[in-house]
Amino acid sequence: MPLKKQASMGQPTLSEIRKWPATVPVPQAATAIGCSPSYLRERIKRGESPVKTIPLGTRHVVITADLVRLLSGEPSGVDENDPEAA
Repeated sequence: MPLKKQASMGQPTLSEIRKWPATVPVPQAATAIGCSPSYLRERIKRGESPVKTIPLGTRHVVITADLVRLLSGEPSGVDENDPEAA
């Protein structure tokens, strides 16, 4: 029981993340990745986010399925910078 309580207070487990809604706010995703929200926001702003996001006005939300992919070490699929991948 103490392990579950600790995980809820700090970095979530992959099992917990899989239960999240389809999208989550940047601060929540940053906690899962293990970085600060400001660092993740800056990466998103520069187009270097390690996870897919959806812009909503002046903010972004992170796609939970892509967050799970990143944290589980699954390949990202198509490389958008590879002209032969299209």
